[in-house]
Amino acid sequence: MKKIYLAGPEVFLQNAIEIGEYKKTLCGLYGFQGLYPQSNVLELNANNPQENGLMIARANEKLIQEADAIIANITPFRGSSCDVGTAYEMGLAKGLGKPIFAYSNVERFFLQRNDEHFFPQRNIEELPDVTRLSDELFVDQQQMTLEKFGLIDNLMLGGSVAAPIIRHQLVDKTQKYSELLGFEQCLKQLQKHLK
Repeated sequence: MKKIYLAGPEVFLQNAIEIGEYKKTLCGLYGFQGLYPQSNVLELNANNPQENGLMIARANEKLIQEADAIIANITPFRGSSCDVGTAYEMGLAKGLGKPIFAYSNVERFFLQRNDEHFFPQRNIEELPDVTRLSDELFVDQQQMTLEKFGLIDNLMLGGSVAAPIIRHQLVDKTQKYSELLGFEQCLKQLQKHLK
């Protein structure tokens, strides 16, 4: 049975274990074994939070090494981009040659989300600290370009996946990190990929 590492910010939800168990059940229905970070049983030291954090990181890296593939929830987390831990896990998996599948429960593209996150009341072309150099090129005050590739997140994440990123627009915003329709579509993509 192929093992799938389940990456995403839902590990921070108060019901993270419940969500993880449900994801693992869905994996089983598609013939896979889900490896969920919160399933690691670790003896943490309450007096040393830094050591605990590094112990969790190493345990998650070990699960990624054991996995045959990764499914990542890249729904924006605490900003306009995906969870940085999830991005790291995707990079590690890519470096190990493992196929990556991803979904987002926010349908808008990266530039739109940056525009809305940092400048909620304005159009990007009207901003005093953004200069339009051409139809497709904008720079900020530091002359750094604003990524405008029509991708769901940073181009390196978009380039790391083995199939198109599933974009799902939620009706119920309270389920931003727990809605699993996109996750299930990734399981279907993975089945096709492995045939």
